[in-house]
Amino acid sequence: MTTITLMPPRRLRGIVTLPGDKSISHRSIILNAVAHGVAEITNFLIGADCLSTISCVRALGVNIERQGTTVRVVGAGRKGLCEPSEVLDCGNSGTTLRLLAGLLSGQPFFTVLSGDASLRSRPQRRITEPLRALGAWIDGCANGDRAPLAVRGVDLQGGSYELPIASAQVKSALLLAALNGASPLNLTGRIDSRDHTERMMRAMGIDVQTSETTIMLNPLSELRTPQALSLRVPGDPSSAAFWWVAAAIHPDAEMVTPGVCLNPTRTGALDVLRAMGARIEVANERVEGNEPVGDVIVRSSQLRGSEIGGALIPRLIDELPVLAVAAACAEGETVIRDAQELRAKETDRIATVVESLRALGVRIEPTADGMTLTGNADSGLRGAVVHSYGDHRLAMAWAVASLVARGETAIQEADAVAVSYPDFWETLHSLGL
Repeated sequence: MTTITLMPPRRLRGIVTLPGDKSISHRSIILNAVAHGVAEITNFLIGADCLSTISCVRALGVNIERQGTTVRVVGAGRKGLCEPSEVLDCGNSGTTLRLLAGLLSGQPFFTVLSGDASLRSRPQRRITEPLRALGAWIDGCANGDRAPLAVRGVDLQGGSYELPIASAQVKSALLLAALNGASPLNLTGRIDSRDHTERMMRAMGIDVQTSETTIMLNPLSELRTPQALSLRVPGDPSSAAFWWVAAAIHPDAEMVTPGVCLNPTRTGALDVLRAMGARIEVANERVEGNEPVGDVIVRSSQLRGSEIGGALIPRLIDELPVLAVAAACAEGETVIRDAQELRAKETDRIATVVESLRALGVRIEPTADGMTLTGNADSGLRGAVVHSYGDHRLAMAWAVASLVARGETAIQEADAVAVSYPDFWETLHSLGL
């Protein structure tokens, strides 16, 4: 267990080269695996989760080469995957397990998907039930609610499915399953989650039509297969959010995050920080790899409490721990609601965020679907011993809190950042520590 002890720096300045977006990195491997042709992916996220996806896809017979942050995928075609000889180890990556469960539901072989103890404890019925509704043969421990998951590929049907929760992993699993389906798939309900899968599918020639209320995928004919898509993965906004909050709460700061993904389904953290009074500038907006991209500059700000809930939640679910840190440094009350999804992450992020912010001196109370906290910009936070519980986003959130806390803050299991941001600690020290 690695513990890192931090003291607040006098000033915080820098230009941060962000790691590639985690969600887009996963999808670039999985979709190119079933494409025709060779794809070159640059600025790929070399984090533990995305490396789990590469390992699993290689085990399915796909030729993948990696040099640094550049990955070359030789597509096997949509029916060219092979039955793996062993259980696919997804590590700690829920995205790997859930998206591959969808893709493999329509492949003509048997697969078992598992992972580490944390992943095996996380709920999976959210994907097994909708996949079964399409005709998939999929089962797992606890009546299909826990990994390992066993998938026997079958000829899937299309049809309609109403998504009960806004989850990009569930939505993507269904879209991937439908690639080899016998008829169109129509998704309704809570489709308002990140849309990287739909964007990438369209760029590869897959017929995906979207509106505010419906997503429709027409399966590919026998003679058609997706075309390989080379791309530069834009900077991850979930990783950038740690630097945005750090700059906003520190009294002498200016941070620049160039080339960050500004997909509207991912910019909820920027919207919340603006509502709290953060000084934010966006420059050099452009499109890369079918995704909007720009350079975000954030400076020291006087923040005020806010309400975070409703349609905002799917657009910032991964950023809520660090937004809670921002709220702790703001004047007034902040209410986070409609975020029950936090309880199904790497940890129960409602319980763990409340525990650590209390240790840092914050008045905070948990609710069934979020938390209520009262910030105090004058008295600030106090240093403490806090625990990541192996959750990468918690480790980074407490690092951001340490930048303004009085005295030392010790973060236990700090090496958890390797899941999504292997260079986080090095970058932090280069900015002022």
